[in-house]
Amino acid sequence: MNPGTPLLQVDSVYAGYVKDLDILQGINFSIYPGELVTVIGPNGAGKSTLAKTIFGLLTPNRGSITFKGEDITHLKSNEIVQRGMCYVPQITNVFGSLTVEENLEMGAFLRNAPLKPLKARIYDMFPVLASRRQQLAGTLSGGERQMLAMGRALMLDPDLLLLDEPSAALSPLLVASVFEQIKQINQTGKAIVLVEQNARKALEMADRGYVLEAGRDRFEGPGPELLNDPKVGELYLGAGRLH
Repeated sequence: MNPGTPLLQVDSVYAGYVKDLDILQGINFSIYPGELVTVIGPNGAGKSTLAKTIFGLLTPNRGSITFKGEDITHLKSNEIVQRGMCYVPQITNVFGSLTVEENLEMGAFLRNAPLKPLKARIYDMFPVLASRRQQLAGTLSGGERQMLAMGRALMLDPDLLLLDEPSAALSPLLVASVFEQIKQINQTGKAIVLVEQNARKALEMADRGYVLEAGRDRFEGPGPELLNDPKVGELYLGAGRLH
């Protein structure tokens, strides 16, 4: 189903925030170029910890992480960004005292390229940002801030985009808008790891999904199959499928 080499490979990774107390308990995970892979699971399952570990915000105690054929297990976040990966955290993901345009320009700090065409591409993708380009980011709505955070990450033209709970605390209307933008980004060829609490919507749009429980990868498979798997439903709801 996925010929070739994974873009990202996580092998038997143990990691946590406190020494000798691992939240991730031997996680295995992979994503191939152009894929949209979602990571779901109950609260405390280790979803955000996995994203932070992949991006170098946490260093694995055991196991390895490979990106584009290179071992990045012990690299720092800034070194990982230089290799073509960007991360959009759930909160504090924009510079509130800067304008929308200044936020985007900050996103291109590593690129030696003219900013105008880069910004134009982001404004085409997120028209609402174009209309707010001189507005302070701190005055944007929650959904607009998520779009700006994704747009800023895309200014670096990464091969892999890590999104940590992009729908958190958004209204249903804004959730639909943000998910539509994520699909459009993926359709441009970007590989996306989507860590998400909204399991149904995330699995509906995913090529593949992983279900975490207690720091382990319990289930893995095509998004629609996981969506209709009674065992996955039991993990969330106590019985039945996800609805």
